[in-house]
Amino acid sequence: MTERDRVPGRLPEDLTLRRPGPADHARLQVALAEWWGGLGGAAGARQRQLLVPRLFLQHFADTSFLVERPDGTLHAFLIGFLSQTEPEAAYIHFVGVCPEGRRDGVGSALYDRFFATVRAAGRSRVRCITSPNNRNSIAYHTRMGFRLEPGDRIDDEGVPVHTDYDGPGLDRVSFVREW
Repeated sequence: MTERDRVPGRLPEDLTLRRPGPADHARLQVALAEWWGGLGGAAGARQRQLLVPRLFLQHFADTSFLVERPDGTLHAFLIGFLSQTEPEAAYIHFVGVCPEGRRDGVGSALYDRFFATVRAAGRSRVRCITSPNNRNSIAYHTRMGFRLEPGDRIDDEGVPVHTDYDGPGLDRVSFVREW
């Protein structure tokens, strides 16, 4: 499927979209360990797993999505929520698409669904972050219309970075998309 063929929010017909629940936690943890091609090694996999505790599936299911194949295996997910602090904002916490499902429009469809959900809730801004070494994520968010927010330094490739954003040594790149 080319970008021109993609219908916003539409998944390939053999995939099913649903809201996540606590019972999905174990398989999300497996995906977080396996789908990033070893990015960051074992420590990186563990860090990703710690970023999606069960509470997200208990308390933010109405603004989060899972995509499953016909056999029920996990194909993609988006964990997001409405900001409690910024009434005009929402936040995409974590998104993953299985390696064999990338470039088939599923990620974009998940973002489109999230955007529609938060617009319906009266939100006009979506924020998200990624690691500076995740160049695929930086490129993807830029293509999706997110703007890089200024950081406290610029890396070797011209990307603004927030040093120690999530703690010592945990630098992040911050994005915002508004409408």
